[in-house]
Amino acid sequence: MTDDQEDSAEGECALSRFQIATLLVSVMVVAICGIAYELIIAAVSSYLIGNGVLQFSLTIGLFMLAMGIGSLISQRISHNLVAWFIGIEIVLAVLGGWSSSLLFWAFPGYSLFRPVSWALILSIGTLVGLEIPLLTRILSRATTWRAAIANVLSLDYFGALVGSVAFPLFLLPTLGLFQSSLGVALLNAVVAIGTLLPFSRSLKSTLPKTLVGLWLGAIAATALLAAGLVGSNWLQDRAEAQLFSSNIIYRNQTPYQRIIITRNERNENIRLYLDGHLQFAEQDEYRYHESLVHPLMSLTGPRERILILGGGDGLAIRELKKFSEVRHIDLVDIDPAMTQLARQFEPLRKLNDDSLADDRVQVHHRDAFSYVREFPEQADSADRYDRVIIDLPDPHNDTLSKLYSLEFYRLLKRCMSGDGVMVCQSSSPLFTRQAFWCVAETMEAAGFKTLSYGVNVPSFGPWGFHLASQSEILLSDVSLDETRTRFLTSDKWKAATQFAADESRVAAVPNKLFEPTIYLYYLRALR
Repeated sequence: MTDDQEDSAEGECALSRFQIATLLVSVMVVAICGIAYELIIAAVSSYLIGNGVLQFSLTIGLFMLAMGIGSLISQRISHNLVAWFIGIEIVLAVLGGWSSSLLFWAFPGYSLFRPVSWALILSIGTLVGLEIPLLTRILSRATTWRAAIANVLSLDYFGALVGSVAFPLFLLPTLGLFQSSLGVALLNAVVAIGTLLPFSRSLKSTLPKTLVGLWLGAIAATALLAAGLVGSNWLQDRAEAQLFSSNIIYRNQTPYQRIIITRNERNENIRLYLDGHLQFAEQDEYRYHESLVHPLMSLTGPRERILILGGGDGLAIRELKKFSEVRHIDLVDIDPAMTQLARQFEPLRKLNDDSLADDRVQVHHRDAFSYVREFPEQADSADRYDRVIIDLPDPHNDTLSKLYSLEFYRLLKRCMSGDGVMVCQSSSPLFTRQAFWCVAETMEAAGFKTLSYGVNVPSFGPWGFHLASQSEILLSDVSLDETRTRFLTSDKWKAATQFAADESRVAAVPNKLFEPTIYLYYLRALR
């Protein structure tokens, strides 16, 4: 008996138009689900352990391998193709729907995370790899193999497009990771039930007991996923609580990042996390923000027009408000949710002294690179910035590394007045030593002269900054007004420019847009 004859031996040779339409719709839906699971697992891994390029590359690579394995396994299935397909959808719905939860729960035991992640990718990928060959073979009963393959692959590719676009534009910002995986899984369950309906009569005549089991499985899977969706906020609270030592009082998944704010029960202090990375802790954030702002603002020269890149929490602006010479501040932060939080969330608004309500502040929800790139090259000197504050997250992914690049600093130079000065938070000179000094090398390659310094911020450890100007900056040029600061004094400033032997300058290659060395230095230091 040939393979075609085996595939036809179920008494299901003739397909009705409704059955054909159901299967074709199923092709597109399962393609949407498959790509969505792939992206969800990669996004969860990036959120939890960082290095997004590596996580997405590993996930996609392993997923494709598993799909190939699934396709190979499909040739072993010679009978009951429809029943097999429905069963696969049920298992895939349960496994894919709870994938985010499993990864979050596995993360605290870090040694478990990798095995669980890879097991999920391989399992889900294998099941996805089984779907298309089975659907193609079932549909070939109603048409030629050539037409069946063309129809299935075209719908499969279209579904993959829909899934890949829907994830960043709708699923992630609207539902978040937990609800996205459960919601997508419900589509698999719907496919299972939707396939059972038109095929129940033929399955009842050939596989009556299997039919009952498939109905029970599909209903149970749907109920389990629906329950998960109802309780998803509670589940997410418990899972994310494992990642933070204090109570979560605010969480939001925006199109750009995951924002978490925690509060310590003992001292009521808050902490801000972006994509799992600590941005500030209330008990010592003034050390960081004074060190970021006051040396820059204590240099002689004009300081009326200020540009802040990042800093959507408003804490750098709070320090700038202490300088009466400031006439205008442009704050560039890509995420409207962050600046809205700084304006409206009472604990943060209180901490930043309601700084975003200051009349001198103009907020631009733009990508920092695009903002400086589009700054008019022939702008009047009156429109250029006297001081630039770069308060961006560390270069822990390839997207952020461009904001520490040679090209970025060259663009910034044309935004600044001739005697303008900028400061850049530059990570830790101890824990990410080569990445820290890479910032200085890159600024100098862009034509700036630098003065580097570092302070101790207990929540972060040793933390470093670089001042940069087109003319030399001397230690004595910084004249601090100690009445404006809680932490930074003249003596502390002098000490800040002295680096210990294990923090001293090391060789580094300037970071470029298409050669992101700082990203590699940063990841290497954190391994």
